[in-house]
Amino acid sequence: MKFKVYLDCCCFNRPYDKQNQPRILQETQAKVDIQHSVANGELELVVSTMLFRENSVNKNREARSYIEHFMLDHGSTLVISNIPVVKTIREGIMATGIKTADATHLASAICSHCDYFITTDDRILKYRTDEIKILNPVQFMKEVRQ
Repeated sequence: MKFKVYLDCCCFNRPYDKQNQPRILQETQAKVDIQHSVANGELELVVSTMLFRENSVNKNREARSYIEHFMLDHGSTLVISNIPVVKTIREGIMATGIKTADATHLASAICSHCDYFITTDDRILKYRTDEIKILNPVQFMKEVRQ
């Protein structure tokens, strides 16, 4: 089965973080493995206008360029993040304390019927819903390799 995945900005940027902690190293390797699976057609990548907007202000030019090109080259679905259905889902998520940008990412993933939302953000990892599985890159790789 080919899973539909949505990686949020912090996940896309994980390889550009300082690699001085075991968690960061593990998440970086798992994120790179996920990208290889997307590039090889084993996973379907969903992207959103919110991802492009957030990435456009990334201060790391190299990261910004690489991420943008990867999303353009490998995104199978583009969710327009300001459409009414996304806004409605986002409002419900924000009611739980999730901030606007993160709620928009989650709503975009839910709206496009993703199987997984992959993030390195601890606040988002605590959010629970029956509509999508939310995992960090390491958890995701363990789950799909079973």
